[in-house]
Amino acid sequence: MKIGKKLKSLRIMKNMTQEELAVRSDLTRGFISQLERDLTSPTLENLDMILHALGTDLKEFFSKFDSVEKIVYKKEDRIPIYDTPKGVKEELLMTATDPKKIEPSFLYLKPMSKTKEENYHEGIEFGYVIEGNIMLYLDGISYKVKEEESFFFTSNKKHFIKNTSKKNCAKVLWIEIF
Repeated sequence: MKIGKKLKSLRIMKNMTQEELAVRSDLTRGFISQLERDLTSPTLENLDMILHALGTDLKEFFSKFDSVEKIVYKKEDRIPIYDTPKGVKEELLMTATDPKKIEPSFLYLKPMSKTKEENYHEGIEFGYVIEGNIMLYLDGISYKVKEEESFFFTSNKKHFIKNTSKKNCAKVLWIEIF
């Protein structure tokens, strides 16, 4: 079983150099390099130390070994959010972000509808108005965001959006990053 490519991928995802991984796992940079090129095999103890330094363990590493990374998410893959206010339809665009630090969704707002007000939380938020015009409310201050414009803010403010049109719907791509 060749594990080098997966180890290298995990190391790069963690923004670690081979030297940093070697220091954290009490091994040499040369050994890490050989492992990543599948020129040598680790002992179970060495692999466990490497995986620990990468923030995972043997069970998780091998349980995801044969899994295929999902690249394209189709419309039928979307997950509807049911606890939205009247006139608002929200769907999660992706269901399995790993590590789960991003939550992209598509919002459809009927005329004069608004999302629920969210309280302060960690993270940042990005939105892009695909169609229509909305008002973005951040701690009581309103911002007009027009079609093809975007917004970006830290989530440490109470926030919601409203479609202020009396006859047109609004479509918004909303991405929360935790």
